[in-house]
Amino acid sequence: MRVALVQIGNSRGVRLPKSVIEQAALKEDLELEVTEGAVTIRNARTVRQGWAEAALACSRAGEDAFGEWDSATSARL
Repeated sequence: MRVALVQIGNSRGVRLPKSVIEQAALKEDLELEVTEGAVTIRNARTVRQGWAEAALACSRAGEDAFGEWDSATSARL
């Protein structure tokens, strides 16, 4: 699909057809990534997305012992 850059105030933009927005399931908050010759638009990730799953996996793997990081414990050693 070809589209044109259009003037939007002091900026320029691309109008996305409703069908494209629906197909991509775009929400209100988006992230733009600029690479050589391309701009990628995707839904913004939520803050801490995936942290709960990562913490659970860490716990199950026995990698959640933070005793060596505890300054109160380290001071007693």
